[in-house]
Amino acid sequence: MKPSRSALLSLGSALALAATAAVSTAQAAEAPAADGAAVVREWYDTTARTVEAAGAPTQVTNSRTWAISWLAAARAAREAPAGRGRAAFQDAAVASAVHDALVSLAPSRAPELDAALAATLGRIPDSAAEDRGVAAGARQARIALAERQGDGLDPASVNAPFPVPAAAPGVWQPTPDGYAPAVQYGNRVAKPFLLDSPSQYRLGPPPALDSARYRADLAEVRAYGKADSTVRTPRQTETATFWYGSSLTLYTEPLRVAVTRSHRSTAERAELLALFHAALVDTQIATSDSKYAYTRWRPVTAIRTGTLGTDPGWTPLHQTPAHPDYPSGHATYAGAAEAILDALVGPRTAPFSLTSATAPGVRRTYTGWDQLTRDNVDARVYSGIHSRSADEAGVVLGKAVAAHALRTAPRLFTPHPA
Repeated sequence: MKPSRSALLSLGSALALAATAAVSTAQAAEAPAADGAAVVREWYDTTARTVEAAGAPTQVTNSRTWAISWLAAARAAREAPAGRGRAAFQDAAVASAVHDALVSLAPSRAPELDAALAATLGRIPDSAAEDRGVAAGARQARIALAERQGDGLDPASVNAPFPVPAAAPGVWQPTPDGYAPAVQYGNRVAKPFLLDSPSQYRLGPPPALDSARYRADLAEVRAYGKADSTVRTPRQTETATFWYGSSLTLYTEPLRVAVTRSHRSTAERAELLALFHAALVDTQIATSDSKYAYTRWRPVTAIRTGTLGTDPGWTPLHQTPAHPDYPSGHATYAGAAEAILDALVGPRTAPFSLTSATAPGVRRTYTGWDQLTRDNVDARVYSGIHSRSADEAGVVLGKAVAAHALRTAPRLFTPHPA
């Protein structure tokens, strides 16, 4: 049962300091926005903290959490009537929707989420508009959660067992170190948000093993992706290490920059967040469809055992993830993110800095979303874990899924009646 408003306010007074302290120094230092962005930014940060603290072990499941929460918020905000009280309704609706969705998806964080809702509602003057906004948020959260029930994006379904095919040239096999079972095989049959089917934008096949393109790909990763490469520069090594972590985590700050700097309304900002994450869920589903349609071996397998001159002792800079090479999931994520942000906030922004958990102490500055994409493409080659053709094909796939999401977005946001 959802706590009463008075109970939330009481709880909020006890936990507000703890909730505030959890915000990063950079985020906390920003002055409150006067253009309606404050509640969206506040609940963006709350969502990020919730996923970081209680997220699933599978990235796509956490993307789903973001998508459901902000889809409910966007639909609820759309219910706001015109005229006086609209802002109060929308702020209350956004907070209520994201709160209720996150409590359902990350119940261990309920005390912190209740405190955050109490703090938001405490700043909105008591009114019928506020009450209606809270009710709309709760209603749309229930509906969004029900729509995605059994969508195949829980961790067990995502990592359904993959029957490893017999070893053959070009065919994926478990990779060192650890030779772990394949992951993300189940994504290929999960329910998308907007795609008609997971295979709707399936890529064409990767380059033939005896093609000039594949020979060049393998030569590049063999030289630049080797753990003790003598041709990879320090800057290239830094790029590989910086972008080695989770795409969802690495894009949390760029998306926050885009939303914060946008001049859109509260409802439109919520829609941007919902569409971004819905498109990225669909992109990850489409990625696994193409990966497991072709089951292309990873560079480490090709270099150690392939027909283009074997090097049994070759080791990549970074450990190879346990799924096929083609296409690169980091590149599909980057391509989709770039396309959504280009369309909704423009391709360029004032400089912003970005850090990475896999490269402590390193700070990079960007001014365009395409720069993130280029670094992702290069990084996977320099890490020794992807061929460049797999990276470039991934960008193409991500942009195709994003374009579909942008075309079909209106059907995602229609407020649903109870």
